[in-house]
Amino acid sequence: MIRYIRRAAGLCLLLLVALLVNAARIQVFEAESLNDNPANRRQTITRYQQVRGNIIVDGKPVTGSKDTGEQLRYERTYLHGPLYAPVTGYASQTYGTTLIENAEDDVLSGTDPMLAPLPLWNEITRSQQPGGHAVTTIKGAVQRAAYKGLGGRKGAVAAIEPYSGKILALVSSPSYDPEQLSGTGKAVTDAWSRLNGSPDQPMLNRAIRQTYPPGSTFKIVTAAAALESGEVTDIDAPTKTPDPYVLPHTNTVLPNEVSGCGNASLAFAIRFSCNTVMANLGVKVGMAGMLDTVRKFGFNDSGLKIPSRVSKSNFDTSMTDDQLALSAIGQYDTRATPLQMAMVAAAVANGGDLKAPYLVDTATQADGDVVSRTDQETLHQVMSPGTAGLLQQMMVDVVEKGTGTNAAITGARVGGKTGTAQHGTDNTGTPYAWFISWAQEAGAGPAGVAVAVVVEDASADRGDISGGGSAAPIARGVMGAALGG
Repeated sequence: MIRYIRRAAGLCLLLLVALLVNAARIQVFEAESLNDNPANRRQTITRYQQVRGNIIVDGKPVTGSKDTGEQLRYERTYLHGPLYAPVTGYASQTYGTTLIENAEDDVLSGTDPMLAPLPLWNEITRSQQPGGHAVTTIKGAVQRAAYKGLGGRKGAVAAIEPYSGKILALVSSPSYDPEQLSGTGKAVTDAWSRLNGSPDQPMLNRAIRQTYPPGSTFKIVTAAAALESGEVTDIDAPTKTPDPYVLPHTNTVLPNEVSGCGNASLAFAIRFSCNTVMANLGVKVGMAGMLDTVRKFGFNDSGLKIPSRVSKSNFDTSMTDDQLALSAIGQYDTRATPLQMAMVAAAVANGGDLKAPYLVDTATQADGDVVSRTDQETLHQVMSPGTAGLLQQMMVDVVEKGTGTNAAITGARVGGKTGTAQHGTDNTGTPYAWFISWAQEAGAGPAGVAVAVVVEDASADRGDISGGGSAAPIARGVMGAALGG
């Protein structure tokens, strides 16, 4: 009898060991996968049991949390939602997160290890800290000026502080209220369907996720390439460009919108936006020289984050000479985000030193203690200070006596470049109006702001839309707000 009892006890011990081993396997080795399993609602319930940290503009939150009393207790709220939607994105219990809400989710939700009192504290205790805050670089006055300037028209504005890389404004229009997507239920799914089905695409962040042909604003890039390569050594010297100009190896004549472009200088070509001169210079610089310059400005970079992902701005790496000529004036397959073109203006304004753009300055604990800070860094030395100085001079001429006079600000030094980008089948679409610019207070140090504006405005007459007429006044308002005017 004792022998059978011993065998039964041994079997029970073996089963107990197996149970403990299995429990250890689940708790130690499979815990993470089980936590992340979509069928496990415990983590979701825990996530929404506490207030989410805020996104901060000008020292004040532009987000909040609402206690619903439901199982998923706290829903996200937004102050001036459409104004800041291209910055904040949305935090939805149904559809997840985007933009800063996504890039800084660990901080905002309280799960980031930086917020814990001790290393590995969250892992050991399986807890989360009170949600931290994401402090942005956005200046409210600049953001409001850009939003008001677009006035609901399709388009976007990006504004950068050239010497630091701080993004001062990021506006996309038309916009939407992200609070409509915060919770659960039919109202949220209906809003999602309505917003995604709208032909105006209000949820598209045109400032960083949409690329456009940059048109004549790209001539600043081509001018930089011509000066850096030595193709142009005197901006006032004739460029030996014929008018009419026939695209290489074709019978296609490239038109100009103004007279006087035949054999014009680089300075004249920038001031009055001569297509022929800039296309010819692009071909003379050649594929290798143009690629080197566009890369330094940030084109063809698929890894740019601010911290949200920015769509790649494109300049083809293999082209025939006629295609290169069109690309040199911002047409053919050349595409750029508004943020990219603001970076072009910023590099010129900052003496050729292109700072990496960024949107989140610091992450803090709930009590405001800083746990991380974005370092300012040079993305590329795009050109020599001498070349940048010549480009500054030419861009100032555009505003003072060229196509960009609508951007002039009393008491400030302003440089700019207009652009009218053709698009659509056989260029039949309403042209996009572009303006890129920078401004500094008279007698002050570095330029305080660089701006890019694009206006799609499909309701405008083709003959009435232009960078100088449609986009430059918006840029002037944005620059004035940045300079404190």
